[in-house]
Amino acid sequence: IQQCAPPGCLIELCIQLSMIMLGKQLIQNNVFEILVPYVYALLKLLNKRAGEDDDNDIEEKRPRQQFDKDFTLEPFEGVSPEYMEMVIQYGFVSLFVASFPLAPAFALLNNVIEIRLDAAKFVTEIRRPDAVRCKDIGIWFNILCGISKFSVITNAFVISFTSEFVPRMVYQYMYSVNGTMNGYTEHSLSYFNVSNFPLGSAPITTLNTGVSMCRYKDYRDPPWAPDAYAYSKQYWSILAAKLAFVIFFQNLAMFLSMLVAWMFPDVPLSLREQLKKENAVLMEFLLNHDQEACAKSRSSKRWQGEGEDYPD
Repeated sequence: IQQCAPPGCLIELCIQLSMIMLGKQLIQNNVFEILVPYVYALLKLLNKRAGEDDDNDIEEKRPRQQFDKDFTLEPFEGVSPEYMEMVIQYGFVSLFVASFPLAPAFALLNNVIEIRLDAAKFVTEIRRPDAVRCKDIGIWFNILCGISKFSVITNAFVISFTSEFVPRMVYQYMYSVNGTMNGYTEHSLSYFNVSNFPLGSAPITTLNTGVSMCRYKDYRDPPWAPDAYAYSKQYWSILAAKLAFVIFFQNLAMFLSMLVAWMFPDVPLSLREQLKKENAVLMEFLLNHDQEACAKSRSSKRWQGEGEDYPD
């Protein structure tokens, strides 16, 4: 099994996420937003100039019309790539924010730059898209909701299993003599007899000679125990505490999200009341219109019946 570096697994995840947010999101994507459309437009212009006839060079050219300039721009490929870029960024930020808390700040900086680059791209580098009416952002909203719910679980496991938060709490409240962290390092290290190395796996050279017992970071029984190197009781208690923390963190986050959604609804209460009033007025108008239409039809039928009783 591949082990994490001495600083822990959380620092490795932090380094990887910082490289993604700084190198890929902030630099690579923005550079491609500027250079790629510019290169395409330049190549298209060179090809057009190379394909012109000599007669056109001699004749006096009229100024190009706006529709001709718009036609030479890159075609609009839809908003799916833009949505995909934002969804991927949101996934990196929300799924692993516990390991790199500065990820939302870098994402905000990237989006501020992205707004201006996209504005310039839509105005000067691609053709004007056709306006289409839509109710919302479609399936992307469900994807974002799924990522948000899944991120609660991933952050709970990241905090619980890749940090020292839960083991420190367990030691402080269960194994510490005076309720402090004194002796935590001694408690978190296990014993290993150097004579128990498998054949061919022992280190060839070492700085210290004459060492018979080593300490390593784990919760296992010592070599003199009946079941040597098996998981100790401390290990199972810490594992149970980690799983309990995951369940507690998940329920707490879900409760807070529902509380925020209830306190700050998507549609304000005043707008909801206004919509109800407008619907009530519309229903009353339609009801009155139907009643008037029924009354007119009855009166016309009555006049027709009276005309039949008294013919000319």
